[in-house]
Amino acid sequence: MKAEKYSTLSEREDQFLGFQISSLTRRRLDNFKANRRGYYSLWIFLVLFGLCLPAEFIANDKPLLVRHKGVFYFPVLKAYPETLFGGDFETEAEYRDPFVKELIEKDGWIVWPPVPFRYDTINYDLKHPAPAPPSIQNYLGTDDQARDVTARLIYGFRLSVLFALALTAFSSVVGIAAGAVQGYLGGWVDLIFQRFIEIWGGLPTLFILIIIASIIEPTFWTLLIIMLLFSWMRLVGVVRAEFLRARNFDFVRAARALGVNDLTIMWRHVLPNAMVATLTFLPFVLVGAVTVLTSLDFLGFGLPPPSPSLGELLNQGKRNLQAPWLGLSGFFVLAIMLSLLVFIGEAVRDAFDVRKTLSQTEGKGA
Repeated sequence: MKAEKYSTLSEREDQFLGFQISSLTRRRLDNFKANRRGYYSLWIFLVLFGLCLPAEFIANDKPLLVRHKGVFYFPVLKAYPETLFGGDFETEAEYRDPFVKELIEKDGWIVWPPVPFRYDTINYDLKHPAPAPPSIQNYLGTDDQARDVTARLIYGFRLSVLFALALTAFSSVVGIAAGAVQGYLGGWVDLIFQRFIEIWGGLPTLFILIIIASIIEPTFWTLLIIMLLFSWMRLVGVVRAEFLRARNFDFVRAARALGVNDLTIMWRHVLPNAMVATLTFLPFVLVGAVTVLTSLDFLGFGLPPPSPSLGELLNQGKRNLQAPWLGLSGFFVLAIMLSLLVFIGEAVRDAFDVRKTLSQTEGKGA
Protein backbone atom coordinates (compact mmCIF):
# COMPACT_ATOMS: atom_id res chain seq x y z
CA MET A 1 0.00 0.00 0.00
CA LYS A 2 2.81 2.40 0.79
CA ALA A 3 4.40 1.72 -2.58
CA GLU A 4 1.16 2.64 -4.35
CA LYS A 5 0.76 5.90 -2.45
CA TYR A 6 3.43 7.67 -4.48
CA SER A 7 3.13 6.88 -8.15
CA THR A 8 6.24 8.68 -9.37
CA LEU A 9 9.81 9.11 -8.27
CA SER A 10 9.29 12.88 -7.95
CA GLU A 11 6.48 12.37 -5.46
CA ARG A 12 8.63 10.05 -3.36
CA GLU A 13 11.41 12.64 -3.44
CA ASP A 14 8.99 15.32 -2.20
CA GLN A 15 7.90 13.09 0.65
CA PHE A 16 11.53 12.37 1.54
CA LEU A 17 12.29 16.10 1.65
CA GLY A 18 9.36 16.66 4.01
CA PHE A 19 6.97 18.62 1.76
CA GLN A 20 4.41 17.87 -0.89
CA ILE A 21 4.39 19.73 -4.22
CA SER A 22 1.12 20.11 -6.06
CA SER A 23 0.66 18.35 -9.38
CA LEU A 24 0.55 21.68 -11.27
CA THR A 25 3.82 22.82 -9.71
CA ARG A 26 5.37 19.43 -10.45
CA ARG A 27 4.38 19.70 -14.12
CA ARG A 28 5.89 23.19 -14.29
CA LEU A 29 9.13 21.94 -12.77
CA ASP A 30 9.20 19.10 -15.27
CA ASN A 31 8.69 21.55 -18.12
CA PHE A 32 11.51 23.69 -16.77
CA LYS A 33 13.85 20.69 -16.56
CA ALA A 34 12.84 19.63 -20.06
CA ASN A 35 14.49 22.77 -21.36
CA ARG A 36 17.99 21.42 -20.83
CA ARG A 37 19.71 24.61 -21.89
CA GLY A 38 17.82 26.70 -19.37
CA TYR A 39 18.08 24.07 -16.63
CA TYR A 40 21.86 23.79 -16.90
CA SER A 41 22.17 27.55 -17.30
CA LEU A 42 20.43 27.98 -13.95
CA TRP A 43 22.93 25.70 -12.22
CA ILE A 44 25.90 27.36 -13.92
CA PHE A 45 24.63 30.81 -12.94
CA LEU A 46 24.03 29.72 -9.33
CA VAL A 47 27.53 28.26 -9.11
CA LEU A 48 29.14 31.40 -10.52
CA PHE A 49 27.08 33.69 -8.31
CA GLY A 50 27.73 31.49 -5.29
CA LEU A 51 31.47 31.68 -5.91
CA CYS A 52 31.37 35.46 -6.30
CA LEU A 53 29.27 36.12 -3.19
CA PRO A 54 32.19 35.52 -0.77
CA ALA A 55 34.48 37.57 -3.02
CA GLU A 56 36.49 38.82 -0.03
CA PHE A 57 37.64 35.24 0.61
CA ILE A 58 38.59 34.65 -3.04
CA ALA A 59 40.18 37.96 -4.08
CA ASN A 60 41.67 40.11 -1.32
CA ASP A 61 44.92 41.87 -0.45
CA LYS A 62 44.59 40.61 3.12
CA PRO A 63 45.53 37.04 4.09
CA LEU A 64 42.90 34.51 5.01
CA LEU A 65 44.96 33.20 7.91
CA VAL A 66 48.16 34.27 9.65
CA ARG A 67 50.07 32.25 12.24
CA HIS A 68 52.56 34.34 14.20
CA LYS A 69 54.38 33.14 17.33
CA GLY A 70 51.91 30.30 17.77
CA VAL A 71 48.81 32.55 17.58
CA PHE A 72 46.32 32.46 14.71
CA TYR A 73 44.95 35.67 13.18
CA PHE A 74 42.25 36.25 10.56
CA PRO A 75 43.09 39.53 8.78
CA VAL A 76 40.28 39.06 6.25
CA LEU A 77 37.79 39.36 9.11
CA LYS A 78 39.54 41.70 11.53
CA ALA A 79 42.05 44.53 11.31
CA TYR A 80 45.32 44.05 13.21
CA PRO A 81 47.97 46.76 13.86
CA GLU A 82 51.43 46.36 12.45
CA THR A 83 52.93 46.48 15.96
CA LEU A 84 51.26 43.14 16.70
CA PHE A 85 53.72 41.50 14.31
CA GLY A 86 56.74 43.49 15.46
CA GLY A 87 56.33 46.55 13.23
CA ASP A 88 56.56 50.23 14.10
CA PHE A 89 53.10 51.63 13.21
CA GLU A 90 49.82 51.42 15.12
CA THR A 91 47.86 51.45 11.86
CA GLU A 92 46.55 48.31 10.17
CA ALA A 93 49.30 46.10 8.81
CA GLU A 94 49.99 46.28 5.08
CA TYR A 95 50.42 42.57 4.44
CA ARG A 96 51.71 43.02 0.89
CA ASP A 97 54.61 45.09 2.21
CA PRO A 98 57.80 42.97 2.02
CA PHE A 99 58.85 44.25 5.45
CA VAL A 100 55.59 43.07 7.08
CA LYS A 101 55.79 39.74 5.21
CA GLU A 102 59.28 39.19 6.53
CA LEU A 103 58.20 39.98 10.10
CA ILE A 104 55.34 37.49 9.96
CA GLU A 105 57.16 34.70 8.14
CA LYS A 106 60.08 35.00 10.57
CA ASP A 107 57.93 33.43 13.31
CA GLY A 108 55.03 31.96 11.35
CA TRP A 109 53.36 31.73 7.95
CA ILE A 110 50.66 33.34 5.78
CA VAL A 111 47.75 31.83 3.81
CA TRP A 112 46.68 34.07 0.92
CA PRO A 113 43.41 33.95 -1.09
CA PRO A 114 43.55 32.45 -4.61
CA VAL A 115 43.70 36.02 -5.99
CA PRO A 116 45.87 38.15 -3.65
CA PHE A 117 44.29 41.44 -4.78
CA ARG A 118 41.11 43.36 -4.06
CA TYR A 119 39.26 45.21 -6.79
CA ASP A 120 40.95 48.48 -5.75
CA THR A 121 44.41 47.12 -4.92
CA ILE A 122 47.18 48.74 -6.94
CA ASN A 123 50.01 46.42 -7.86
CA TYR A 124 53.27 48.34 -7.48
CA ASP A 125 55.42 45.34 -8.44
CA LEU A 126 54.55 45.21 -12.13
CA LYS A 127 57.30 44.27 -14.55
CA HIS A 128 55.49 46.06 -17.39
CA PRO A 129 53.77 49.46 -17.43
CA ALA A 130 50.05 49.39 -16.79
CA PRO A 131 47.93 48.02 -18.31
CA ALA A 132 50.15 44.96 -17.82
CA PRO A 133 49.50 41.75 -19.76
CA PRO A 134 48.37 38.50 -18.10
CA SER A 135 51.01 36.83 -15.94
CA ILE A 136 51.39 34.36 -13.09
CA GLN A 137 50.85 37.20 -10.64
CA ASN A 138 47.88 38.77 -12.47
CA TYR A 139 46.00 36.00 -14.25
CA LEU A 140 44.08 38.32 -16.59
CA GLY A 141 46.50 41.23 -16.46
CA THR A 142 45.87 44.64 -14.94
CA ASP A 143 43.90 47.69 -16.04
CA ASP A 144 45.38 51.10 -16.79
CA GLN A 145 45.56 51.87 -13.05
CA ALA A 146 47.52 48.69 -12.21
CA ARG A 147 44.51 46.98 -10.61
CA ASP A 148 44.04 43.24 -11.04
CA VAL A 149 41.46 42.45 -13.74
CA THR A 150 40.50 39.07 -12.25
CA ALA A 151 39.61 40.65 -8.91
CA ARG A 152 37.60 43.40 -10.59
CA LEU A 153 35.69 40.83 -12.64
CA ILE A 154 34.79 38.79 -9.54
CA TYR A 155 33.61 41.83 -7.60
CA GLY A 156 32.00 43.34 -10.69
CA PHE A 157 30.00 40.19 -11.40
CA ARG A 158 28.69 40.17 -7.82
CA LEU A 159 27.88 43.88 -7.86
CA SER A 160 26.04 43.69 -11.19
CA VAL A 161 23.91 40.73 -10.14
CA LEU A 162 23.07 42.18 -6.72
CA PHE A 163 22.18 45.54 -8.24
CA ALA A 164 20.03 43.89 -10.89
CA LEU A 165 18.29 41.68 -8.31
CA ALA A 166 17.53 44.67 -6.08
CA LEU A 167 16.26 46.75 -9.00
CA THR A 168 14.14 43.86 -10.29
CA ALA A 169 12.63 43.24 -6.86
CA PHE A 170 11.72 46.87 -6.17
CA SER A 171 10.50 47.59 -9.69
CA SER A 172 8.40 44.41 -9.65
CA VAL A 173 6.68 45.41 -6.42
CA VAL A 174 5.85 48.89 -7.76
CA GLY A 175 4.89 47.65 -11.22
CA ILE A 176 2.68 44.83 -9.95
CA ALA A 177 0.91 47.15 -7.50
CA ALA A 178 0.32 49.79 -10.19
CA GLY A 179 -0.91 47.25 -12.74
CA ALA A 180 -3.17 45.60 -10.17
CA VAL A 181 -4.86 48.88 -9.22
CA GLN A 182 -5.30 49.81 -12.87
CA GLY A 183 -6.75 46.51 -13.98
CA TYR A 184 -8.97 45.86 -11.00
CA LEU A 185 -10.53 49.32 -10.69
CA GLY A 186 -10.67 50.10 -14.41
CA GLY A 187 -12.73 53.06 -15.58
CA TRP A 188 -11.29 56.53 -15.11
CA VAL A 189 -8.48 55.24 -12.88
CA ASP A 190 -7.26 52.97 -15.66
CA LEU A 191 -7.72 55.65 -18.32
CA ILE A 192 -5.81 58.37 -16.43
CA PHE A 193 -3.09 55.97 -15.35
CA GLN A 194 -2.60 54.75 -18.92
CA ARG A 195 -2.17 58.29 -20.23
CA PHE A 196 0.40 58.96 -17.49
CA ILE A 197 2.32 55.80 -18.38
CA GLU A 198 2.31 56.71 -22.05
CA ILE A 199 3.81 60.12 -21.28
CA TRP A 200 6.27 58.81 -18.69
CA GLY A 201 7.31 55.89 -20.90
CA GLY A 202 7.90 58.21 -23.86
CA LEU A 203 10.63 60.13 -22.04
CA PRO A 204 14.23 59.44 -23.15
CA THR A 205 15.16 57.30 -20.16
CA LEU A 206 18.90 56.97 -20.78
CA PHE A 207 19.37 60.70 -21.37
CA ILE A 208 17.45 61.57 -18.20
CA LEU A 209 19.54 59.07 -16.21
CA ILE A 210 22.72 60.65 -17.59
CA ILE A 211 21.52 64.16 -16.70
CA ILE A 212 20.52 63.20 -13.17
CA ALA A 213 23.72 61.21 -12.61
CA SER A 214 25.77 64.20 -13.73
CA ILE A 215 24.04 66.43 -11.15
CA ILE A 216 23.87 64.02 -8.22
CA GLU A 217 26.92 62.03 -7.20
CA PRO A 218 25.83 58.46 -7.97
CA THR A 219 26.08 55.75 -5.34
CA PHE A 220 24.65 52.25 -5.27
CA TRP A 221 21.39 53.36 -3.65
CA THR A 222 20.93 56.70 -5.41
CA LEU A 223 21.50 55.03 -8.77
CA LEU A 224 19.05 52.30 -7.78
CA ILE A 225 16.37 54.87 -6.92
CA ILE A 226 16.96 56.84 -10.13
CA MET A 227 16.67 53.72 -12.28
CA LEU A 228 13.61 52.59 -10.33
CA LEU A 229 11.76 55.72 -11.49
CA PHE A 230 11.69 54.31 -15.02
CA SER A 231 12.00 50.53 -14.68
CA TRP A 232 8.73 49.88 -12.80
CA MET A 233 6.64 50.21 -15.98
CA ARG A 234 7.87 46.96 -17.57
CA LEU A 235 5.43 44.74 -15.68
CA VAL A 236 2.46 47.12 -15.51
CA GLY A 237 0.97 46.09 -18.85
CA VAL A 238 1.13 42.35 -18.10
CA VAL A 239 -0.39 42.65 -14.63
CA ARG A 240 -3.03 45.14 -15.81
CA ALA A 241 -4.17 42.77 -18.57
CA GLU A 242 -4.48 39.85 -16.16
CA PHE A 243 -6.48 41.89 -13.65
CA LEU A 244 -8.75 43.27 -16.38
CA ARG A 245 -9.42 39.71 -17.52
CA ALA A 246 -9.94 38.21 -14.06
CA ARG A 247 -11.93 40.94 -12.32
CA ASN A 248 -15.22 39.75 -13.89
CA PHE A 249 -14.67 36.04 -13.26
CA ASP A 250 -17.34 34.21 -11.29
CA PHE A 251 -15.18 33.59 -8.23
CA VAL A 252 -14.37 37.32 -8.00
CA ARG A 253 -18.06 38.24 -8.24
CA ALA A 254 -18.89 35.64 -5.63
CA ALA A 255 -16.27 37.06 -3.27
CA ARG A 256 -17.71 40.54 -3.72
CA ALA A 257 -21.20 39.24 -3.05
CA LEU A 258 -19.97 37.68 0.18
CA GLY A 259 -18.67 41.06 1.33
CA VAL A 260 -14.93 40.44 0.87
CA ASN A 261 -13.08 43.75 0.53
CA ASP A 262 -11.32 44.63 -2.70
CA LEU A 263 -7.79 44.46 -1.24
CA THR A 264 -8.31 40.87 -0.08
CA ILE A 265 -9.76 39.87 -3.45
CA MET A 266 -6.83 41.42 -5.29
CA TRP A 267 -4.24 39.80 -3.01
CA ARG A 268 -5.68 36.31 -2.54
CA HIS A 269 -7.75 35.60 -5.63
CA VAL A 270 -6.58 37.67 -8.61
CA LEU A 271 -2.86 38.24 -7.97
CA PRO A 272 -1.89 34.51 -8.09
CA ASN A 273 -3.30 34.33 -11.64
CA ALA A 274 -1.40 37.47 -12.65
CA MET A 275 1.89 36.18 -11.20
CA VAL A 276 2.06 33.37 -13.74
CA ALA A 277 2.61 35.80 -16.60
CA THR A 278 4.72 38.09 -14.43
CA LEU A 279 7.24 35.42 -13.44
CA THR A 280 8.02 34.70 -17.09
CA PHE A 281 9.17 38.30 -17.54
CA LEU A 282 11.37 38.59 -14.44
CA PRO A 283 14.56 37.05 -15.92
CA PHE A 284 14.33 39.44 -18.86
CA VAL A 285 13.80 42.38 -16.50
CA LEU A 286 16.95 41.22 -14.72
CA VAL A 287 18.83 41.24 -18.03
CA GLY A 288 17.63 44.78 -18.73
CA ALA A 289 18.82 45.98 -15.32
CA VAL A 290 22.31 44.57 -15.90
CA THR A 291 22.45 46.13 -19.36
CA VAL A 292 21.40 49.61 -18.19
CA LEU A 293 23.91 49.60 -15.33
CA THR A 294 26.70 48.48 -17.67
CA SER A 295 25.74 51.18 -20.19
CA LEU A 296 25.84 53.93 -17.57
CA ASP A 297 29.19 52.71 -16.25
CA PHE A 298 30.56 52.53 -19.80
CA LEU A 299 29.52 56.14 -20.42
CA GLY A 300 30.99 57.26 -17.09
CA PHE A 301 27.68 58.11 -15.39
CA GLY A 302 27.32 54.97 -13.29
CA LEU A 303 28.85 53.89 -10.01
CA PRO A 304 31.64 56.13 -8.68
CA PRO A 305 35.27 55.01 -8.89
CA PRO A 306 36.89 52.77 -7.81
CA SER A 307 33.73 50.62 -7.82
CA PRO A 308 34.23 47.30 -9.64
CA SER A 309 32.24 47.79 -12.81
CA LEU A 310 32.01 45.70 -15.95
CA GLY A 311 31.02 48.75 -17.97
CA GLU A 312 34.04 50.70 -16.73
CA LEU A 313 36.28 47.79 -17.70
CA LEU A 314 34.79 47.79 -21.20
CA ASN A 315 35.44 51.53 -21.39
CA GLN A 316 39.07 50.92 -20.47
CA GLY A 317 39.26 48.31 -23.22
CA LYS A 318 37.99 50.90 -25.70
CA ARG A 319 40.60 53.43 -24.55
CA ASN A 320 43.45 50.90 -24.50
CA LEU A 321 43.23 48.96 -27.73
CA GLN A 322 46.82 47.82 -27.22
CA ALA A 323 45.57 45.83 -24.18
CA PRO A 324 42.93 43.47 -25.66
CA TRP A 325 42.62 41.49 -22.41
CA LEU A 326 40.64 44.38 -20.90
CA GLY A 327 37.86 44.47 -23.46
CA LEU A 328 37.78 40.70 -24.01
CA SER A 329 37.57 39.92 -20.28
CA GLY A 330 34.68 42.32 -19.70
CA PHE A 331 32.92 41.21 -22.89
CA PHE A 332 33.05 37.48 -22.15
CA VAL A 333 31.92 37.89 -18.53
CA LEU A 334 29.02 40.12 -19.56
CA ALA A 335 28.09 37.89 -22.51
CA ILE A 336 28.12 34.73 -20.38
CA MET A 337 26.06 36.38 -17.64
CA LEU A 338 23.39 37.75 -19.99
CA SER A 339 23.25 34.51 -22.03
CA LEU A 340 22.68 32.43 -18.91
CA LEU A 341 19.91 34.78 -17.73
CA VAL A 342 18.21 34.71 -21.15
CA PHE A 343 18.35 30.91 -21.27
CA ILE A 344 16.89 30.75 -17.74
CA GLY A 345 14.13 33.12 -18.83
CA GLU A 346 13.28 30.88 -21.79
CA ALA A 347 13.05 27.86 -19.48
CA VAL A 348 10.79 29.76 -17.07
CA ARG A 349 8.58 30.75 -19.98
CA ASP A 350 8.30 27.10 -21.03
CA ALA A 351 7.52 26.09 -17.45
CA PHE A 352 4.49 28.39 -17.31
CA ASP A 353 3.36 27.68 -20.88
CA VAL A 354 -0.25 26.56 -20.56
CA ARG A 355 -0.16 24.58 -23.81
CA LYS A 356 2.76 22.45 -22.66
CA THR A 357 1.20 21.90 -19.26
CA LEU A 358 -2.11 20.80 -20.80
CA SER A 359 -0.43 18.52 -23.34
CA GLN A 360 1.56 16.91 -20.55
CA THR A 361 -1.60 16.40 -18.51
CA GLU A 362 -3.46 14.88 -21.47
CA GLY A 363 -0.50 12.57 -22.15
CA LYS A 364 -0.59 11.27 -18.60
CA GLY A 365 -4.34 10.88 -18.71
CA ALA A 366 -4.15 8.86 -21.91
